[in-house]
Amino acid sequence: MILKRPFFSVIIPTYNRAHTIERAISSVFAQRFDDYELIIVDDGSTDKTQEVLTFFAKNKPNNVFVKLLRTENKGVSAARNHGVNYASGTWISFLDSDDEWLPHKLQAQYDFIQDNSECKLVHGEEIWIRNGVRVNQKKIHQKDGGDIFERATELCLISPSAVAIETDTYLEHGGFREDFPVCEDYDLWLKITSLMPVGFIKDPIINKYGGHEGQLSAQFKAMDFYRVKSLKWILENRELTPEKRNKVLEVALKKCTILLNGYQKHNNEENVPQVKAYQSFFEQF
Repeated sequence: MILKRPFFSVIIPTYNRAHTIERAISSVFAQRFDDYELIIVDDGSTDKTQEVLTFFAKNKPNNVFVKLLRTENKGVSAARNHGVNYASGTWISFLDSDDEWLPHKLQAQYDFIQDNSECKLVHGEEIWIRNGVRVNQKKIHQKDGGDIFERATELCLISPSAVAIETDTYLEHGGFREDFPVCEDYDLWLKITSLMPVGFIKDPIINKYGGHEGQLSAQFKAMDFYRVKSLKWILENRELTPEKRNKVLEVALKKCTILLNGYQKHNNEENVPQVKAYQSFFEQF
């Protein structure tokens, strides 16, 4: 018997999030669109995550296939990539274990994809919740679709929890960089937006939570170090228009200056030689 390939493979990476993973999984099961499989990758949790996952696997909707994977702790990028290795869907849809989908998320993206056959990635608007309180996004964080590459050089404009990406496109770009402890999403979206426009759903499709312990963005104070590495890769591997090339150089040099000033302020010399080398590369490019 030939099994039908699901449209979406939903992938949730998690690490010591027993206190939030229930909300994330429940939001997947509550989707109005049900042509999906759910793959959960436990990245070596040491709390009660496995107990929670086992409960949900036993109490899942009858029409949903759920696969539980467990790995050694290698980070969120490795967990996501590992999940994709087991995915059979034509599209991948990620959900971080501290976020929550709104019930129409998958249906809205499916409809958009059907109406825009050339689209390879579609994301959507987010509701931001910090420490239990809804907050407004600043203008610089506002999301959009189309050719967003130049804006995407400044900061990450696509949340993994809000994205759906064609599986083949994800694989063609190598997935998330596993040597990046942070900014792995910035890196991948930069590679993709440098080549193609992206789709966007204007109505909110996820609740994105922040302000809690365990967030990687709160643990790394010099994330621009990894963004600079991504920008260097783009310059070396993409044929850009003069305008886009100049934007990359402008942003990269600005980030190098910010990094060097920060290292000096905090008396941290660890990455100074490498950042200075990057700075010289951008100045001479």
